[in-house]
Amino acid sequence: MSVNSELYVVGIDFGTLSGRAVVVRVSDGAEVGAAVHEYAHRVIEDRLPGSGPRLGPDWALQSPQDWREVLRIAVPKALAVAGVPAAQVIGLGTDFTACTVLPATADGTPLCELFPERPHAWPKLWKHHAAQPQADRINDLAARRGERWLPRYGGKISAEWQFAKGLQVLEEDPEVYAWADRWIEAADWIIWQLTGVETRNVCTAGYKGIFQDNEYPSEQFLAALNPAFARFAGKLGREHAPLGGLAGRLTARAAEWTRLPEGLAVAVGNVDAHVTAAAADAVRPGQMVAIMGTSTCHVMPSDRRAEVPGMCGVVRDGIVPGLWGYEAGQSGVGDIFAWFLDTSVPASYLRRAAELGLTVHEHLTALAEKQPVGGHGLVALDWHNGNRSVLVDHDLSAVIAGQTLATKPEDVYRALIEATAFGARLIVETFENAGVPVEEFVVAGGLLKNAFLMQVYADVLRRPLSVIGSDQGPALGSAIHAAVAAGAYPDITRAAAAMGKRTRAAYVPDSGRADSYDRLYAEYRRLHDHFADGDLLHRLRAIRNEATA
Repeated sequence: MSVNSELYVVGIDFGTLSGRAVVVRVSDGAEVGAAVHEYAHRVIEDRLPGSGPRLGPDWALQSPQDWREVLRIAVPKALAVAGVPAAQVIGLGTDFTACTVLPATADGTPLCELFPERPHAWPKLWKHHAAQPQADRINDLAARRGERWLPRYGGKISAEWQFAKGLQVLEEDPEVYAWADRWIEAADWIIWQLTGVETRNVCTAGYKGIFQDNEYPSEQFLAALNPAFARFAGKLGREHAPLGGLAGRLTARAAEWTRLPEGLAVAVGNVDAHVTAAAADAVRPGQMVAIMGTSTCHVMPSDRRAEVPGMCGVVRDGIVPGLWGYEAGQSGVGDIFAWFLDTSVPASYLRRAAELGLTVHEHLTALAEKQPVGGHGLVALDWHNGNRSVLVDHDLSAVIAGQTLATKPEDVYRALIEATAFGARLIVETFENAGVPVEEFVVAGGLLKNAFLMQVYADVLRRPLSVIGSDQGPALGSAIHAAVAAGAYPDITRAAAAMGKRTRAAYVPDSGRADSYDRLYAEYRRLHDHFADGDLLHRLRAIRNEATA
C-alpha cells in the first residue's frame, strides 16, 4: 500500500488513570484529533468497587470495564474532533501500562466480572507491589540454582512482573488461580477484545513474563517455588507475535464500540514505554528514551547484549525487530511530586499560588528555581514507591536527609526533583559501566512541561536532552505501529522516521551547575548505598504492615 496523505491510523494509550485516543495522518505523523477518557474506577487501592473487601498494603488494581469505555468513548470522540471519516482509517494500534495483568477464562472473560468479591480476580496494575515476598523467593531460588535467565533481568525480577503476581494469587487465593485459564497482560487482552483472536506480544512476554530463548522458566524451577505452580507457564501462551505485526482484524462488536470499520487492521499489542521509542524516532542503537510521568521507564535499543545490574530486562526484538531492547525504570517520579503536594504543602502556599494565578506545582517550581544548587542543604532518595532500577526492591522507602527547622516546602520539592534526576543518572551510569553506551538521552511524557525539571536533569546527567515532539508519545507510537501493521510502511524504523518527532539537544547542561551537582550526586550515592540493603527500611515497613493489618 502506498502512503497517502488522506489515510489515517488510530493509536490508543491505556494509562494509569485514563485512556487516550489519537488520530494520526499516515504520511507525516500529524496528530489531527485526540480525546481522553478518565477511568471511573481510577486505581483501586483501598476497597473493591461497591464497598467490597478492604485491600492490603501495596495493592493496586484496575477494572476492565474502564478499558472498554475508552474504546466506546475516546475513539469516536477523537474521530469527531479530527473530522476524519472512519472509512479513511486503515489501522488501529494500542499500548498499555505493564506489567498490568489479569486472570481470565479460556474465552477471555475477566474473572473479576464473574467473582467481583474476590480481590485476586481483579487485574493487578503495574504498581501493585504486594507480591514482593514472592519476588524475593523467585530471585533467591533462581540465584541458588544459577538460572540462566536471571542475568537478563539484572539479577532480579520485579514484584511488578507476571510470575511474582501469579505466585501471589496461587498462595493467597488458590481457587482464583485454578479458575484462571489465562494469565494475560492487559496489552494482549485488549487486542483479544478488538479482534477476537488471542495473541501474546514479544515485548511483554520477554520483559514481564521471563520468556527468553524461546522458553519460560522450567517446570522444575516453578515446582520448587510451590508444587502447584509448576505449570503456570501453561496460562501464558507460547506463540509470541512480533511488534508492528498484524494481530487480527476488527470484529463487528469492536467496530460498533469504536465506530471504526469492521475488518480494520489491528496491530500487535505493546507497552506504553516501549512503543514511545517509535514516536520519538529513537529506534536506533544507543538512543535511550525516558518516558517520564507518574513513574519513569527507560528503554533503549542496542546491537549488543550485556548483563546490566538492576535492569528490568533485555529482550531480543523487544523494542524493534532485529535489535536487543533494554528496559530500566524508576517506580516513582511524578507520583512523588504529587504526593508532596497532597500531604506537605501549607495552606499559605496554596493561597499564594491562587493569588498568582499559578498551580501549586508552578508556584513551588518558581521558588525552587531561584535557589543555587545545594542551597537547601538536602539530599533525598527517590524510593517513595520502592526502587525498580537498579536495586529492584519495592519494599524500600524514601529518605530525606538534611532537614532543619529552617527547611521550606520549596527546598524539599527541589530535593525530590533532584533525587529523581540522580536516580536517572545512576541508571545511565550502570548501563555504560556494563558496556552498553547511551549515545542520546531522549525525554517523553507529561513531565516535559516543567522546563526547570528538564534543566535539572540535563545538569545532573551532564548531557544534552532531546525531547519528543508530541504530547501523546505512547498513542502516537501505537499509531505508528498500526501503520506498519496495515502495510503503509515496511517496518517500524521507516515508519518512525516518517511519523515520529523529536528535537535534538533541546536542553543543554550548564557546566557550573553540573559541577555542583556532582558533589550532591556523590552524597546521593553514599545515602543510596547505605540504605540499599534495606534492613532498616524493611523493618519499618514490616512494623507498618503489622500495625495496619
